[in-house]
Amino acid sequence: MKVIEFARENPLTVVLLHGGGLSWWSYKDVAEILAQDYHVVIPFLDGHAHSDCDFTTIENAADEICAYIRKQFCGSVFAIGGLSLGGQILVEMLSYIPDICQYALIESVMVVPMTLTNRLIAPAVQMSYGLIKKRWFAKLQFKQLHLKVDLFDAYYADTCKINRENMIAFLKSNSSYKIKDSLNRCTANVIIAVGGRETHKMKKSAKLLERALPKSKLVVFPQYYHGDLSINHPEIYAELFQSLVKGSDISAKG
Repeated sequence: MKVIEFARENPLTVVLLHGGGLSWWSYKDVAEILAQDYHVVIPFLDGHAHSDCDFTTIENAADEICAYIRKQFCGSVFAIGGLSLGGQILVEMLSYIPDICQYALIESVMVVPMTLTNRLIAPAVQMSYGLIKKRWFAKLQFKQLHLKVDLFDAYYADTCKINRENMIAFLKSNSSYKIKDSLNRCTANVIIAVGGRETHKMKKSAKLLERALPKSKLVVFPQYYHGDLSINHPEIYAELFQSLVKGSDISAKG
């Protein structure tokens, strides 16, 4: 597994798991802030640009990252954050190893299966895949993601490197993921963050996660879209993270 690291000299490690179709650069600004106090590790998720494995399932991706943490950090790290697909992988990791981290920040994570969407993914990707490398099409897709404009070149370059099979695999896995019963054994203190402008199913998922995780708090950011918090508001993400770690009052901004 390939990773990018910041501030290796810091003793406490934070792992950040990026969203589907994105890469380490979506967490770059957050990582640079957290690196003032922490060792930050951002793995390249399977099936994405610069990764060394195809994507199979969320469960297999979670297994791989858990194995990495066992090997590199004696089985646990200080904190783990995950966005969307990366957040689903984080939830799965918390189901496998209840004490894999002391703190977790789960952002914009879907745990309500979308059956119809799942059925349409393969034919939709098969039909549209040829457009992905067209810059004009990428700009349309990028606009719908509400990402910062200066991320477009990185987004476009890395999206072009994702093959059709991997794209179908992680999109199907993302749209069919469900919480495991073992999640209620998690010992980490957890924040579940969701945007007020996200879908009804995403908000429902956030509430389900709050119920499933014994030591969790749901924070809704009224004006935010999917992934808005970590990608477009890294300072607020870092403040939320520090509030979690310090046990101070947590409130949404934006």
